[in-house]
Amino acid sequence: MKIIKYKKGAKGIYKVELEDGRVLSLYEEVILKFELLLKKEILDVDLKEINDYNLECDVYYVALNNIKARFKSTYDLTLFLQKKEYPNDLIDKAIEKLMKQGYLNDRSYARSYINNQMITTSKGPLKLERELLDKKIDSNIINEEMNIFDEDTQKEKITKIVNKGLKSNRTRGGNILKQKIYNDLKLLGYDNLLINSVINNYTFENDSDIAKREYDKLYRRLSRKYSGRELESKIREKLFQKGLKYEGEEY
Repeated sequence: MKIIKYKKGAKGIYKVELEDGRVLSLYEEVILKFELLLKKEILDVDLKEINDYNLECDVYYVALNNIKARFKSTYDLTLFLQKKEYPNDLIDKAIEKLMKQGYLNDRSYARSYINNQMITTSKGPLKLERELLDKKIDSNIINEEMNIFDEDTQKEKITKIVNKGLKSNRTRGGNILKQKIYNDLKLLGYDNLLINSVINNYTFENDSDIAKREYDKLYRRLSRKYSGRELESKIREKLFQKGLKYEGEEY
């Protein structure tokens, strides 16, 4: 089949028009490998091989462009390519090629991920470890790269979270507030002992301003249903659940 026209497009892809009217979109590597510029024809027996190699190039360049746009783990990139329904053998070949070229590296990914999360989020190392394991990063790599998230850095972040929790608190007091901040830190992925080593330096007391505000709010709501001592009892009960103490004479 004679080639009647070539047109080089973006990203190294050629539009190759055949004499029967078909137009093939072929990567430059395909053009060079099969010497199409010199032969100026495509034999029918070669067409399947040309298409197969072109698909292999397509998988590679789609993968390469994807990780250039956003750094990915091997697992994430594999999922991305599988969703495009590429053949598994070509996915594996593209992954292996990118790893050899240094574009794809789970250790570099883990290091970058940990650094970025340390800077931009309040997450602790245990949560980061779970997230990296979900991305199928080897546990040995995670443990080695997590060394950058040292104890001093963790304590500094825990302190900021505790201070923020105290400053933004509007409804709790005493041990209830302490427990909430502790639970928040646990969910963020910090170790029990490290949390306690910081949080035990704080005194969690009844805040009279918060207690008054909550008392007034509860009074307005509960007075529609209760009155007298029953009302006071219900208010005290609700305040107690928030770790607050109401002393009438303060108000």
